[in-house]
Amino acid sequence: MIGDKLSRISRRDLFKLAGQYGMSSTLMAAGTFGGAMSLANLASAAESTYERRFSKEAKYTLKFGAAGFNARNLLIERAGALEFARDLEARTDGEIRIEFIGDNQICGQTSCVEKTQQGIVDIYAASTQNSAGGAPYLNVLDYAYMFRNRADQYHFLYSPASMRLLREPYEKRHGLKFLFSHAELRGIQMGLNFEDKPTVTSVEELFGTKNRVTGTQLGRIAMNALNLNPVPVAWEETLDGLKQGLIDGAETWASAVAYANMAPVVSQSVHLNFFCGTEHTAMSASVFDSLEGYLQDAVMESSYWAQTHVQAANEVALINTVGQSDPQLPNTIFAQNNVRNAFLSPEEIKKAEEMCSPEYQPALWEEWRERLNGWSGGLDTYQEIYDEVRTIDANTLPENVEPRRWWKG
Repeated sequence: MIGDKLSRISRRDLFKLAGQYGMSSTLMAAGTFGGAMSLANLASAAESTYERRFSKEAKYTLKFGAAGFNARNLLIERAGALEFARDLEARTDGEIRIEFIGDNQICGQTSCVEKTQQGIVDIYAASTQNSAGGAPYLNVLDYAYMFRNRADQYHFLYSPASMRLLREPYEKRHGLKFLFSHAELRGIQMGLNFEDKPTVTSVEELFGTKNRVTGTQLGRIAMNALNLNPVPVAWEETLDGLKQGLIDGAETWASAVAYANMAPVVSQSVHLNFFCGTEHTAMSASVFDSLEGYLQDAVMESSYWAQTHVQAANEVALINTVGQSDPQLPNTIFAQNNVRNAFLSPEEIKKAEEMCSPEYQPALWEEWRERLNGWSGGLDTYQEIYDEVRTIDANTLPENVEPRRWWKG
């Protein structure tokens, strides 16, 4: 993982290189290494990356605000942001240049969406759930248990149905173009209060705990129905909340725990899998529309390439880097920090689904479902997405989902 690659390089040296060659060139260079790197070979790679990127004048320079991502976590959660930037620059032969600004320097998890709408950045990467505060249509992904697994999520992201159910309403209502996303399902990441407790095996063991919730309004519906006491806590403050015991757990996904350095204060990763954890990349629709047709085609092809990369890379990283497996591999982030996986049985997952999903508790979702259906132009958003993802077998592995160019459906 990139943390290992950069372990010999101090933060000071990294920023010194970034000052010389730019953070974008330095990060893009770091992401190309297959193993550990020294300061000297990173400097050499950053120099050659810089020279290639600036060998000709760019027609467009686009600012890419990437919330909490930095040089040490971009290969833990494989959200594809840098791969997209590298590919788009290469695909357009430098006509589009990406200025990548991560580590919350220009926008954070809840503000990137608004700063893109305001024109401060042109492209952003953040979770759809945190972005839902500024772009409420993103709640459409968060109906409880609409997706059975990560394969369902990838299938939907590749599906032409995602155009009318997600991408087009999102663009029309919020002025943003949904490009691609990583795919995980959210659970409850229990803090140190659960360190000495047995590994969670039932939904009831979570009842009454106080848990951080993201910006998603639909996520709160599910958490309230499951007696999980959702407490709005900014992503940047979640680590301290868990450390100090102010909250029992956090509603998020496994690789987010790993990349945000939350593993030392998480004792159990309880895989409720109750709604999406989707770290997506989106672009200002007006900026996209201002590009010539052949450059718009390049953006879409780079988005497709990044989506296929994420699908393969994040599935491997979950096992080899994060430690989301049973048995758990040694030297993963979870193993090093004694984070136990709590994989609930199908019976327990079904119990949770019956407590909180629109399929079994339609009244809980009526108000938001009606709102989202109105924003989509009258589509039954929940039912149509639910039906679409069930066109594939429930046992499909995420890495075996067929990639498709969703906009050509």
